[in-house]
Amino acid sequence: MREAGDGNRLSLAPAQRAAADAGQKAMVPIAGADGLERPFLDYVLSALADAGFRKVCLVIGDEQEAWRRRYEAVQPARIRIAWAVQHEPRGTADAVRAAEAFVAARPFVVINADNLYPVDGLRQLLALEGPGLLVFERDELARSSGIPLERLAAFAMPLLTPDHTLADIVEKPGVEALLAAGPGAPVSMNAWKFDPRIFAACREVSPSARGEFELPDAVRLAMDRGVRFRAIVARGPVLDLTRRADIANVAAMLRDVQVRL
Repeated sequence: MREAGDGNRLSLAPAQRAAADAGQKAMVPIAGADGLERPFLDYVLSALADAGFRKVCLVIGDEQEAWRRRYEAVQPARIRIAWAVQHEPRGTADAVRAAEAFVAARPFVVINADNLYPVDGLRQLLALEGPGLLVFERDELARSSGIPLERLAAFAMPLLTPDHTLADIVEKPGVEALLAAGPGAPVSMNAWKFDPRIFAACREVSPSARGEFELPDAVRLAMDRGVRFRAIVARGPVLDLTRRADIANVAAMLRDVQVRL
């Protein structure tokens, strides 16, 4: 969440600035309907519980043990939390691998801790039989989420067959390609359902140009090996804390949201 030069343009509370400076996006404190400031992750966990999830595994780095201490102290009543540690930041596929012992042989959902997804979409993803992902229509997502088109162009654009099977993923398609795809162009916000076959792909995928093991590359490898992913078209909003500048918009949209852990 560190962005050069944005410090003079934004007015953040000290605790928000501290979390942003530390790169702890999911721990940025935001006040909801009860007026209490709580980590953004509380809203994510509350939405998961609303959608029917009863157990989650948070994959953290060695420097994020404060997350574990915080939720062990809170002891959520509606959702159980397990923990996995990714000792080095080696990419999103490597992070999924870290949760393999938690998953065992069950289907499972993977989402970003710094994104808050619509409960209905999460519920559909949980109920989906077989692997899949949530996709959002370009213009509806921009309108409901307050994310401008140039930002959406930095996410992934899935290429779908007529029956909504995933054919490929275009990473960071750019504004021109996203515009050319039309107002209903699908956008992926990294909400996936997998079965245990993804772990072999996560172990065997080649590193990206950045030297990381990326989840979209693991998905492509799994597809090459016969895994079929079905896209669920969901409606936003998806609240995104990728950048420090997102905090004000997210805080405004969560002002009337009730958290129940």
